[in-house]
Amino acid sequence: MIDNEAQVPPYTLPDPLVSESGQRVTGPQDWPARRGEILRLFEEHVYGRCPAPAGGAAAVRCETAAAALNGLAVRRQVRLRLTDDGPDMDVLLYLPAGAEGPVPLFLGLNFGGNHTVHADPGIWLPEGYVRAGGRVPQPGNRATEAARGSASARWAVEAILQRGYGLGTINYCDIEPDDPAEFGRSVRLRFVPAGQSRPADDQWGAIAAWAWGLSRAADYLETDELVDASRLAVIGHSRLGKTALWASATDPRFALAISNNSGCGGAALSRRCFGETVERINTSFPHWFCGNFKRYNGRESDCPVDQHMLLTLTAPRPLYVASASEDLWADPRGEFLSLLAADPVYRLLGTDGLPATDMPPCDHPVMGTLGYHVRTGGHDVTPWDWRNYLDFADRHLQRTGKAV
Repeated sequence: MIDNEAQVPPYTLPDPLVSESGQRVTGPQDWPARRGEILRLFEEHVYGRCPAPAGGAAAVRCETAAAALNGLAVRRQVRLRLTDDGPDMDVLLYLPAGAEGPVPLFLGLNFGGNHTVHADPGIWLPEGYVRAGGRVPQPGNRATEAARGSASARWAVEAILQRGYGLGTINYCDIEPDDPAEFGRSVRLRFVPAGQSRPADDQWGAIAAWAWGLSRAADYLETDELVDASRLAVIGHSRLGKTALWASATDPRFALAISNNSGCGGAALSRRCFGETVERINTSFPHWFCGNFKRYNGRESDCPVDQHMLLTLTAPRPLYVASASEDLWADPRGEFLSLLAADPVYRLLGTDGLPATDMPPCDHPVMGTLGYHVRTGGHDVTPWDWRNYLDFADRHLQRTGKAV
């Protein structure tokens, strides 16, 4: 593992403003074609191609509580069937009580099950597969009451509601268990072509499947009268930060995106080979990316894309990338440099981009249309992170009806 800047190898980043044919993008009118090239390259070489939705997700169970969290929230839970023969995913929503009209909403996947994000006893205890680890282990991959509220420090539910936003969350294992041995529970299994037992090397990995599930949740949110679906912010931490970035890249309905400590395969530049590398991530988590990504194990510079180009796929929509000072595995400097390398695309499209050319000191966020901070501490999501995400959302989503 490289954990010293002096050991970072020399590298040259692909220019997001130069097409595959060598033509330079000179104005906003040229960007859609170049954006399409970049999206295709990421589909082919990194995340894999996703199928079209199979007729939309059907709601098969719903619950609404008008006075949840001591009257602070409306709680809504909706079970969506992702294909005719499953799997199902449970969407947990908290909306501010007494809101005058539909509200903007943060949407993100959680690691341990919806019951872990808050101690609220009304949250359905998951009936399906859950992650066994976490702050409170859930043996046998079955949800336990002991884990209720165990991840609440990461979700800041009351603070989100008090600022006028809703929160939506889903257990990521409802879509795809984070274990290649559990592929039989994955939504990807329902789309494997005849004659195959697994997706082909250019077809979707787990991160793309999780992002696909977020888009199916967005399908539902467009029908929910309490939610302003034109003001959806997608958020994720760690591997789910990678997921949030890919969801934003593939689904323009997400008006704002937030990546928290997403590292390799997320916001960090792969060519730096700092912290977690492409080879290490593909070895430890062979199911996350498409099979073609393994071609670049130890050969990052051969890949036609790097992660700054992923960030440009959200442009000109607002994007916030966050790091943590002790999380060297996720390469904080590489995350900042990636955002900085995406800045020219944002400026080409008429935004103010990133208001920094040097990495800011710890705990000093910078916010334009692109935002960044590096927080003191380790690999986590904290209330301080959330305060900055809410401030960023206030700049771009509140009172406007759309991202600005």
